[in-house]
Amino acid sequence: MKQVKAFLLLWVLGLASLHAAETDFPYRARYPDAPTLSTTELKARLGAIVVVDVRSRYEYETLHIKDAVNLPSSDKDFTDRVKALAGKDGKAITFYCNGRTCHKSYDAAILALRARVANVSVYDAGIFEWAKTYPEHTVLFDKSPIEASDLIDHERFRARLLDAKEFANRVGPRSVVLDIRDRAQRDNMLFPFKEQRAQLDEKAKIDAALAQAKREGKTLLVYDATGKQVQWFQYYLENQGIKDYYFMKDGAQGYYDATLGKVILGKAAN
Repeated sequence: MKQVKAFLLLWVLGLASLHAAETDFPYRARYPDAPTLSTTELKARLGAIVVVDVRSRYEYETLHIKDAVNLPSSDKDFTDRVKALAGKDGKAITFYCNGRTCHKSYDAAILALRARVANVSVYDAGIFEWAKTYPEHTVLFDKSPIEASDLIDHERFRARLLDAKEFANRVGPRSVVLDIRDRAQRDNMLFPFKEQRAQLDEKAKIDAALAQAKREGKTLLVYDATGKQVQWFQYYLENQGIKDYYFMKDGAQGYYDATLGKVILGKAAN
């Protein structure tokens, strides 16, 4: 009887552990062929493994694992570059991106495996967990090591969010409005004749808008496509000493959703 109870206890604990793993790393079940490394395992293998950051150049230049190679998975020649990297010194390769809810690193590993690149893995805990755990092996802009206080947590980010209505109400003579969507994401201006446009890689345009906000003492209002790009842009704003700024929650998509909701409610009322 004791053996049965012990077996049942182990079985329950095993299920609980499996559920916790699926919750903590929701994409692992979807990518069973992609081997993963933990944070401590990656740290132990630094120098013996090639660490590849598959995010955009902008994200990489903002915050990355020290000595990591940047190969954006969105690049058309990504597979060829990975194959060249693998053949350079024969080291194993691990891919990483923004963390547990980002699947770019898994996609990169699958692409590499399909291209017959052996010995690849995924560090799916991502850059933020790494930066918190090993700040001495992290680069923020050109600074390394970094301090824990250099990282922007969810509370600091949420404190800068405005819903679509409040954001729109602040657009006016006391604000500088900046649309940082990529060209491929842009459609109509949300605030015609009241906003400026600059992709994140258009530094001269970005800096001109920030300088104007500073010089004229105006609030900087920024929006992107879905509310994700601004999370990285916040690091740049803080680095440039911008104090008075806000982002539109959920970006242009949130604005469209709110506008559509008003139209639907208005029709229902009529």
